[in-house]
Amino acid sequence: MPFKDLRDFIAKCKEFGEVQFIEQEVDWNLEAGAITRRCCELSAAAPFFQKIKDYPEGYRILGGPLATFRRLAIAMDLDPDSSYREIMEAYIERSSKAIKPRLVKEGPCKENIIVGNDVDLYKFPAPFVHDGDGGRYLGTFHIIATKDPDSDWVNWGMYRLMVHTKNTLGGLVAPAQHIGMIFRNKYEARNKPMEFAVAIGTEPITAFVGGAGIPAGVSEVDIIGGIRGEPLDVIRCETVDLEVPATSEIVIEGEMKPHERKMEGPFGEYGGYRSIPSLPRPVYTVKAISHRNNPILTMSNMGMPIDDADVIQGMTMAAEIYMTLKKMGFPITGVYVPPEGCCSTTVISTKVPYANIASRIASGVWASAVGHFVVKIIIVDDDVDPTNMREVFHAWGTKCHPIRGTTVIPQAVMTPAYPYYSPEEVKNNQGVNVYYDCTFPRRWPKEHIAVRSSFRDIYPKQIQEKVLANWTKYGFREQK
Repeated sequence: MPFKDLRDFIAKCKEFGEVQFIEQEVDWNLEAGAITRRCCELSAAAPFFQKIKDYPEGYRILGGPLATFRRLAIAMDLDPDSSYREIMEAYIERSSKAIKPRLVKEGPCKENIIVGNDVDLYKFPAPFVHDGDGGRYLGTFHIIATKDPDSDWVNWGMYRLMVHTKNTLGGLVAPAQHIGMIFRNKYEARNKPMEFAVAIGTEPITAFVGGAGIPAGVSEVDIIGGIRGEPLDVIRCETVDLEVPATSEIVIEGEMKPHERKMEGPFGEYGGYRSIPSLPRPVYTVKAISHRNNPILTMSNMGMPIDDADVIQGMTMAAEIYMTLKKMGFPITGVYVPPEGCCSTTVISTKVPYANIASRIASGVWASAVGHFVVKIIIVDDDVDPTNMREVFHAWGTKCHPIRGTTVIPQAVMTPAYPYYSPEEVKNNQGVNVYYDCTFPRRWPKEHIAVRSSFRDIYPKQIQEKVLANWTKYGFREQK
């Protein structure tokens, strides 16, 4: 059964040892961030801070809600030990069956309502996440709802939010992001303010889909219903014409005024570095806040893998690329976005029916809805498991010709989260992509293609079966 709220999800994570209740008082200034960062790097349980310095009892922070694939599996009501492929297949199947939300009149998020001059964002323990950040970040694991003025599309996306004052926030509103497309190209171009609503501490699938690469024009709330298998309950906001999940812990409403800018950032981003500088960015002016009693603030701590961004973006990127390539008719057998690569790299396994198929597959990846995130593509034969990095690295090291196997694509879209670009490249938005063809050339004679010396490739089937059947009798542990 889908979770009705974040609290149900936390209870289930507790059952599986995926949440750690921390009763000792923790400082919102760097300490909570440091603990969460270490938990991410160790793939440890999600830290659930029960006492926050300077804040009343009951105000809590949950760090890294979906920073492991086990917690993502739990969020999707799957076995916590489900494989990457099993989670991705469930996501693909369910997301294709969109279910519209259900509008309700009452919800826990309305237990406390604050409007006008009483609005105070410092009421919540927004953490100073990383040393060197531009400020305290209230929004690191949430959704921001905005409405396209020219259609019925309502975008729910996860875009960072730094506290400026008691009633203003700032954030990265990049032109390529959906929120940037709507605000910059439509509202600001017409000199009109854009309404927004922030929902923090939602049931887990809402934040998961909010951080996913859903194509423009598709309302995330419908996909959320499909993945949950039932409609998401939403409720109308107090001061803006938007709806948010009714069981959200915290809801923030207001508008973004055209041409208003204030310095925001830097912030330790998903690429694993504090690489995007502080710049004048749009301002969110808050008109109302509503929240549950004893609210829980959710916090992601992006940086070195593996964290929420690597799990959420990587999984959904792989699914989107898989679906795109299948629709294009390519005989791919698997797609993997290794979390260690911070969404920069994609591994694709494929049959090779004709020469140079790798170039077409790479073009298909970059043409997909999430292609602008992908810088490096590794294409392997179908006998390689793309999720097994031993096999992938072996194929890259032994089957990718240093010259013929490497194709560089200049003048690509630049992703500033990766700090290998020069100041000039960043200024000119001049990126570069590359793909590695790790498949044996189709034109080679069969006798020239080397046989891989592995257990499953170089021994007769009957010997393999005998060894596997007697594995524990030899004294070895059972292998999963």
